[in-house]
Amino acid sequence: MDRIIAYCGLVCNKCPAFIATKKNDEAAKRKIAEAWSRQFGLEFKSKEINCDGCFSPDDRLSGFCLKICEVRPCARTKNVKNCAYCDQYACEKLETFFARAPEAKKTLDEIRKNIQSK
Repeated sequence: MDRIIAYCGLVCNKCPAFIATKKNDEAAKRKIAEAWSRQFGLEFKSKEINCDGCFSPDDRLSGFCLKICEVRPCARTKNVKNCAYCDQYACEKLETFFARAPEAKKTLDEIRKNIQSK
């Protein structure tokens, strides 16, 4: 399967919520909800760990993306493939996110480099 790159640069199909959703693994969803509740200081329930990725037409997203993410709504408004394609890359929203997910920055920087070399 090809990588599914979210607007923010995370690889959706490597995300534990995405994987648990695809496997319909309720035990994994409970563990993820508990871990994210501790990590982010918000209450997540296992039913919120249903995610088909950022580009899901029915907006079935993890609780993290629905409760915390500022990047997805912005990128959708700007109608970009992901934030590497945005004229305002890397904005404050992304920089804040990158502090939590430096691997996402690496992914978007790589895409941006490829875009600019064309």
